[in-house]
Formats: sequence, structure tokens, C-alpha cells
Amino acid sequence: MADKLENKKNFMLLTGNEAIARAAYEAGVSVATAYPGTPSTEILENISKYKSIYCQWSVNEKVALEVASGASIAGSRTLVAMKHVGLNVAADPFMTLSYTGVTGGLVIINADDPFMHSSQNEQDNRFYAKFAKVPLLEPSDSQEALDMVKDAFDISERFDTPVLVRTTTRISHSRSLVNINPVTEVTPVKYVKNAQKFVMIPAYGRQRHHFVLERWEKLQKLSELDIYHRVHEPEGSRKNKTLFKHTGIITSGVSFQYAREVFDNIAILKLNMTNPVCKGAIASFTEGKKLIIVIEELEPFLEEHIRLLNLKADIAGKEFFPAYGELGTRALEEAYSRLFGREVYTSNAERGKAGQRLHSSDTGSAADLKTGNFSDDGINDKSCEISSIINELPPRPPVLCAGCPHRSVFYILKKLKAVVMGDIGCYTLSVLPPLNSLDSCLCMGAGIGQALGMEKANPEFKNRVVSVIGDSTFFHSGITATIDNAYNNGTNLIIVLDNATTAMTGHQDHPGTGKTLGGDSTICLKPEDFAEAAGIKNIQVVDPYKLRKLEAVIKQELARDEMSFIVCRRICVLIEKEKELPVAYIDQHNCRECGQCLKFGCPAIELKDGKYSINSILCTGCGVCVDICKFKAIGTVK
Repeated sequence: MADKLENKKNFMLLTGNEAIARAAYEAGVSVATAYPGTPSTEILENISKYKSIYCQWSVNEKVALEVASGASIAGSRTLVAMKHVGLNVAADPFMTLSYTGVTGGLVIINADDPFMHSSQNEQDNRFYAKFAKVPLLEPSDSQEALDMVKDAFDISERFDTPVLVRTTTRISHSRSLVNINPVTEVTPVKYVKNAQKFVMIPAYGRQRHHFVLERWEKLQKLSELDIYHRVHEPEGSRKNKTLFKHTGIITSGVSFQYAREVFDNIAILKLNMTNPVCKGAIASFTEGKKLIIVIEELEPFLEEHIRLLNLKADIAGKEFFPAYGELGTRALEEAYSRLFGREVYTSNAERGKAGQRLHSSDTGSAADLKTGNFSDDGINDKSCEISSIINELPPRPPVLCAGCPHRSVFYILKKLKAVVMGDIGCYTLSVLPPLNSLDSCLCMGAGIGQALGMEKANPEFKNRVVSVIGDSTFFHSGITATIDNAYNNGTNLIIVLDNATTAMTGHQDHPGTGKTLGGDSTICLKPEDFAEAAGIKNIQVVDPYKLRKLEAVIKQELARDEMSFIVCRRICVLIEKEKELPVAYIDQHNCRECGQCLKFGCPAIELKDGKYSINSILCTGCGVCVDICKFKAIGTVK
């Protein structure tokens, strides 16, 4: 269906992720790989609609990049997508891939997540490009996402290098108009054996390092081309602002969108390629200017490069813009006011103060910006309206869904006072009230290793430590940790929460679902089979809806002097809701109002006007709450 899009319409309204998928198609990509992770998930989901491209979910980002590398060696154009922490997993092949280079073009889409909308950190992955000496492109809207990805394949093949295209959550999920084009016919390069290029033994690796350094010099010259940077002149003194001729802004990516809206009276140098940095273009832009403002999200990546150029102009950067979270017009308006005076916004009569420099008494404290103590002062009346609307909205805290099969596991672990090493997934929400179950959550697959470390460090944790991990995460990076645990005589309990999907990112398939990304039937792997292969003797599979049996099994396995492995298997309630299940209710005559049912944390159980009840609209009929009430006040009815 998607293959027939060309020539139907010239323009489409696309998210950044959809535009990247379209770019892969137009660029003639043959193979695309990924592991799902917000905000990059939809890239592969959309590429899979183009049937001319082979797509797959890999078990983790390292494998995804390795598969892509093999396709590139075979001569095909290849795209691999991942979120920012995914590149941590893929860093091993990524760093050496810079040495080996490519045959067919290889582009890595890296989606950073400022403000941690769905991540455990907000690292700035531009430094990976600098570390590996690979080119980095940063789009600022969907059209640029499409154009830059297509250009990245040309750069990759021309300079024999992988190319990193960095997006952020705002670019990934925002929509803008995109001009679509037909697919580019690309003939795969014929494979020729070349061990000195692709086999990184030390002797060959030393040669390729010299190649990387020589390539870097060529890439620096490439970055000076006009298509990789552009100057946006101010459109006059709109909004009663003075036109600042001796001031300039340098920015990239989504920060450009904010900058041109707020600093519309200042010339902006927008960098499309941010590694390597175009030193000559920056020097030319800053000539004759007294102040250069560097606007970027997260780390001072560009600012550090620019300061090293020893420009004559003063540099204003992270002392005026936060080094955390997403930027926005509000933050930039505050920085504008501190740099040039608030009067610029309100009256022409006070423009004499507009030229105040960085450290005048009216610019305010840098701590104000860093702590988020922004002042309205009439700068944005609409923000007041939005705040009023937000205050009227009912709170919606993150919570496990009604009927979630994970909930009973954490309810029992809390009851047993177990020390719980967690992992990345929906079940991480068990850290919040009322379950309050997790003791740790570091990264994908880490909980199993952490549990082993705790019991080795302190014998008092024996028979108390439990690690929990989802089925998709187990295949991602839990298998090796399980093997390590068994090999090193661990005695802790591993619980795999198997809901037959990668739920947190939107229900993608994985090796345990029996389906590929394209929907084809395939082998269905089971975590318990890997545990058995690792030599673990105590293995049980339990339905987490059977609360009493589950509690008995967990108690039994915790008491053992050797390692145990429990699979809690029940499909995600959002995928397969059994229509015939009865709905739960609370018998008000038997209810003692003890509140024990609320401690289970199901959003269908409510307390209103001092009465406990179950919302029949939210109730999925799992029936677990029936076993929670010791007064038998909870029943079910069809």
C-alpha cells in the first residue's frame, strides 16, 4: 500500500518518524532493523509498510546494528533505528564500525529523549558522533528528517562511513508537511572479500584508524558546504523588538524552531551537520559580532566547539539556558529578557536598555533559569490560559492498567518484604504507591546481575533478593545475566513477567510471541527453556491471576538454597481481554472499609464518599481482587 504513495500527492503531513521511514523508502533501503524504544519505535513500524524493504525487530540494539552491518557489507543500503540508551547497548559494534566503514550506505537513527518522557536518563548522544568520528546530522522538522536521511546515505557511501542522524522526542512525534518523491533506484554493490577492511585484527585495525583520521579531514571540508549550514536573517523588528546587528545565534535541530520564534530580531546560523562542526562558516558568521548566543538542548556540545575557536565575540550559552529537559519558547523568552532586558517586550520607550550586556544588574541570576524560577511578567498571556486549563484537569498518575497481570506479583513481593531488583518495562511503575515494590532499576537486563551482586556482597540478602524482568527484556539482555547467575552459583529468585509482547512501547513482537515484525509465523521461544539450558533446576510457570497459588510458589522458591526461575505467564490485558469474564463488585454489607483492596493498586477499585466500589467500566474481570479481601466482600457478576 505504502509503495504506491508516490505520484498520488506531492505533500503529506508526517511525524518525524514517519518522514524517516519515507526517506528509507525513497533512498532505496533494502534492510531496516531496530529494537523498539520510545521515541524511535514508529520508524520501523512505518518502514514495514513498504514491502520492498526487509524489516525486523532484533532482540537488542547491538544485534540490530550487527545485522545492519552485515547487510551493508553485502552491498545493500541499510537503516537501523534506536533510542538514545539503545546506542549504549550498540556502542561496541558502533565504535569499530567507524573503522571498518561500509559497502552499502548505513545510517543509524538515534532518538534522544530530553525531559525523559519515557527513559531512565536524558544523555546527549551527539558525543557518540564525536567519540567515533562519524558525521552527525540533526533535522529540525519532518521535511529535514526526510532530506537528511536521504543525504546521509550518500555521505555514507561517498566517505565509507556510518552516519548518525540524531532526532529528539519533539522531532520524532511532531508533524509537518513533507514533499514526497519516488523511490531512488539503487543497485546493490557487488560483494568483494576484503579482510583488511572488515576483519579488525590489530594489524588491520591500525591501518583503518589512519583511514578514519584521513576521512575526518575530508568530512570537515564537507561540513563547510552551504547545504550543511544556513544563515537566517531577522525579518525586521517584529513584536516591538530592536534589531540587534552585532549579535548572532548558533543553533541546530529543534532548538532552531524555538530560537527563530523568540529571537526573531537576531541573525541565526543553523547547523544541519553538527559533527564535524563547520569552523570556517562559524568564523565567517561571527565576524564583526560582539555577542554569540549558543542555543541547544542538554549538554553544551556546540558551545564547547565554538569556545575553542577563540572568537572575538563574547559567548553566551549554558549560563542562560538549562542543561536539562526540553527547551521551549518560555525558557528562551526568559533568557532573552535576562540578556537584553524585559522592556524589549513591553514598550518602545525603554529600548535604550535593550543593549544591556550579559552581566548587568537587570539580567537576573543564572540560578533562576537553572532552577526553573521563570517569571511571567506578561511575556506570554497564552501560557497563563494554558496553566489555568491544566489546573482544572484531573490528575492522571502513571499506573499499571486495570487487569495487568504484573500487579499481583508486586503485591505479593511487597507483602513478603522481598528486596526487588527491577528492570525496564511497564512493571517499573510498581515503584510507585501503593505497590512501592522496586528497590532498583538501572537499565535493560541489569536487575538479574544486581540481584547476584547483592547476595554475594552480603549473606543477609540470601532468600530475600528477587529480580523481575519482562519477556521482551529477557530476550534483549536477560539471557546472558541468567547464565552468569547460574554459572556463579547464585541462589536468588528470577521472575520473568511474560505478557507475550513488548508492552511499554506499544505491543511489538519479539522472539517469544511467535510472530515477526511483518506478521509471519516463526519459532516461539520460551524463557523457561533458556533457564533449563543454563542448568537451573527449580523452574515453575504460573498464571499471575491465580493469586494464592502464585504466593505459595514465590514463598517456596524464595526459601530454597539454590537458584529458582518463575515465569508468570498471562497475555497483556490490552491485547486479549476475555469478553466472558465476570465483572467484580464490592458487597457493601460485608465491606469492613479496611482499605486492603486499595493497596492492590488497581485503578478500577475506587474510594468515593467513604465507600469502596469497583468501576465496572474499568474492570477487566481478572478476579484477582476477590482473593485479596479476607472478609469476602468482593464478588463477581456477569
